[in-house]
Amino acid sequence: MNRNSELKTLARVFITLGVTAFGGPAAHIAMMQQEVVAKRKWMSEEHFLDLMGATNLIPGPNSTEMAMHIGQDRAGWRGLVVAGSCFIFPAVVITLFFAWLYKEYGQLPEVQPFIYGIKPAIISIILIAILPLAKKSLKNIQLGVIGVVVLVLALMGVNEILLLFGAGILAMGLSLFSNRKTINSFLPLGILQVSDFNLFSTANVSLFLTFLKIGAILYGSGYVLFAFLNAELVENGLLTRQQLIDAIAVGQFTPGPVFSSVAFIGYQINGWSGAIVSTIGVFLPSFIFVALLNPIVKMMRDSSLFSKFLDAVNVASIAIIVSVCYVMAKESISDWRAILIGILCLLLSFSFKKLNSVWIVLLGSSLGYVLNLFN
Repeated sequence: MNRNSELKTLARVFITLGVTAFGGPAAHIAMMQQEVVAKRKWMSEEHFLDLMGATNLIPGPNSTEMAMHIGQDRAGWRGLVVAGSCFIFPAVVITLFFAWLYKEYGQLPEVQPFIYGIKPAIISIILIAILPLAKKSLKNIQLGVIGVVVLVLALMGVNEILLLFGAGILAMGLSLFSNRKTINSFLPLGILQVSDFNLFSTANVSLFLTFLKIGAILYGSGYVLFAFLNAELVENGLLTRQQLIDAIAVGQFTPGPVFSSVAFIGYQINGWSGAIVSTIGVFLPSFIFVALLNPIVKMMRDSSLFSKFLDAVNVASIAIIVSVCYVMAKESISDWRAILIGILCLLLSFSFKKLNSVWIVLLGSSLGYVLNLFN
């Protein structure tokens, strides 16, 4: 297949995912695993795990960076740009529609019945996707113990980044101790600095730099993003707390990366141009980080010592996804309707492993709406 065909295929796959990937990074990555590993066989489960583990080690939106990694693996830097942009674009367009609606009419449409059914469907997709990844990552008893410890600590609320780096460093230390080796060099991690841009207005320059900073240093979930936004925008009087709460709502019920909610915020502050510069600012660091990191992942896998680090990070990543899945289930599966939707979606996902997860999401959403009519 030639490069143009590869790019078109990448565009089609990630636009589809951008429209249908509900439920946050864990769910997005589960859907990507089904699409690129189980269905299309674009890469091995081990390499997918390596990319997922590496993605968790850098700032920015994990699922978007995973899309970029997959794109770069398939078609070089053009693939990185196409996959990342196509995954982001649908979410931003949908978010901007809600941003315009909100500014015009001062409220958001009622979508709760649909979200009610999507959540248990997403949990079933995550569970089916992580099973083969978990089997692949558990290469020995030591990694199994590390995974269990990380899972327990994650459920206790320990910071995800500490768990990921801690697991990797522990595995490297155990390897060095068991082999009686010393390490002479470590992989350097650079810090990127971006100069000021002369954009259209002072407000847009400020927005761009604010979101560029957030995109370059933010680890963790969308909720961490909103904590940053509260400190940067609400406390400085650029955004009301109600607008921030509504932005959180938009980020939860629209597909694609939660970071697309910055388009909603940028629009409220400075219209269309504010939405555009905010979106570019928050996602730009991810394109740079992934372009620099992707070749290093292969080098780490080829190194016996850093391979141990990567194995432990992979196991820790799976454990953290399991903990996220548990929290999601505890919050969203609260009555017989949600349990029924979850079981049906899980059975369907397990019975038809090649079934596109889009249909599972649509089934969950439709069942949520129908069953809520009998509430």
